[in-house]
Amino acid sequence: MATQIGPISMLPILPYALSLTEAEHQAMLIALQSGHLVGAGPISRRVEQQIQELFGVRHALLTASCTAALEMAMLTLDIGPGDEVILPGFTFVSTANCVVLRGAQPVFADICADTLNLDPEDVARRITPRTRAIMPVHYAGVACDMTALQNLADTHGLALIEDAAQGVGATYQGNYLGTVSTLGCYSFHATKNIVCGEGGALLTNDTTLAHKAEIIREKGTNRSAFLRGEIDKYTWVAAGSSYILSDLLASLLETQLPRFPAINKQRQVIWELYQNGLMGLAKQGHITLSVIPIYATSNYHIFFFLTQTTAEQEALITHLKTMGIPATFHYVPLHTAPFGRRVTDERVSLPITESAASRLVRLPIGTHITPEQANYVVQQVKAFYGYQ
Repeated sequence: MATQIGPISMLPILPYALSLTEAEHQAMLIALQSGHLVGAGPISRRVEQQIQELFGVRHALLTASCTAALEMAMLTLDIGPGDEVILPGFTFVSTANCVVLRGAQPVFADICADTLNLDPEDVARRITPRTRAIMPVHYAGVACDMTALQNLADTHGLALIEDAAQGVGATYQGNYLGTVSTLGCYSFHATKNIVCGEGGALLTNDTTLAHKAEIIREKGTNRSAFLRGEIDKYTWVAAGSSYILSDLLASLLETQLPRFPAINKQRQVIWELYQNGLMGLAKQGHITLSVIPIYATSNYHIFFFLTQTTAEQEALITHLKTMGIPATFHYVPLHTAPFGRRVTDERVSLPITESAASRLVRLPIGTHITPEQANYVVQQVKAFYGYQ
């Protein structure tokens, strides 16, 4: 099926690369010279204020990762044994692990075929008297249908927790992802749009939850209140752990965050070259392209499409890698994973999730990809299907 196009002169195509400038290097040097490398220092406090102002949220708490933010969300809401949390089966393991670590039950729901985001209708079918929260994941930086999910949460008295690890800078009806629910969780991992190596944030507009979360983040102490001068000494007041981000890593975020519109715009250029270049294959029925619903603006974190069969997916990925293109699949559905089968009902069936996961192809995207490289990738996908 594949037709080889001769090699072209270009730099190697990498799966991802950090979007760093001299400003990030200088910021880290200044942080090192300050001597304050632990967390909750002056840099972290500035960055938290920066997040609040940039994304229009009342409270932002920097964390060591999005995983840490998700775990904090569970602790903040007192989710524990006997509780259920509904989440997509098509997601990274941290979304489920934060539930399991609290002794609660993850309930996997199916996704929508067009966006691969949590399907509100399937969520509704899985709500029981033990359900405490719904946890949507904004896949590829495209918003879930938050109105439908919020209506379900309001009707049943549930918390709504956004796993916005991939969604920094994307919006739902004009509001930034991570800010339109009870709690939102960001990732600044090296593979994300805005990075500091490892890092995350917990966002909320609820002051009571924010105060509770900052105690959890500080090993269960009221140290944050002490640092603000509200008390003369701090002590152990609740259960908690060490979820704080180092000021050294926060210094990277301080320079990265103001650049998020420009970074996302650069990614949009590559995303649109892929989308437009592959539209012909989609119209001919060879592949299915993703969509961005009218209620959403994307941050173009991932570009993906679906092949017709699993065999075709595997052959296409092999072809692209042979041609120097680091294409890949994505998540193995959690309900089918070895540990997933242990913590949930083995009879659960998520047909759209299973079908999409077995046919999904991701193309490399980021500020490191040039338009010439993107066009080469399109050429090679088309060549696989016999088109020049």
